[in-house]
Amino acid sequence: MARGNQHFGRIALIVALVAAIGFTAFHAMRLVRDAIYWNAHQDEPIEGWMTIGYIAHSYHVPPHVLFLALGMPPGPPERRNLAAIAASRGQSIGEIRAILNRAIIHARPPYPPPGPPPRTAAPSAAR
Repeated sequence: MARGNQHFGRIALIVALVAAIGFTAFHAMRLVRDAIYWNAHQDEPIEGWMTIGYIAHSYHVPPHVLFLALGMPPGPPERRNLAAIAASRGQSIGEIRAILNRAIIHARPPYPPPGPPPRTAAPSAAR
């Protein structure tokens, strides 16, 4: 009976090892894929399908800089693309693109780096 438990223990150890190797390989492949993608997509021309987060990542600027340039409160990631943002503001994609390009230029050297995102007011505790 002890021999059966020992055999089961080895099988469980092998399964755990294979699962750990598979998990590591999966995440390593995702890391390589993302590195290749973003290396090829740096400073992409701004288009209507892009989100603020995508543009911030492509241009290596903090998202809050782009939100503030558009007069939007920085906060949870904005999932709308620029076409939807432009339509809701009654502006063209070209106007939005110009605003974002100015913000990107001023967020990069030789200009001083942008500061941290503005703090949101914490609710005061009831006394």
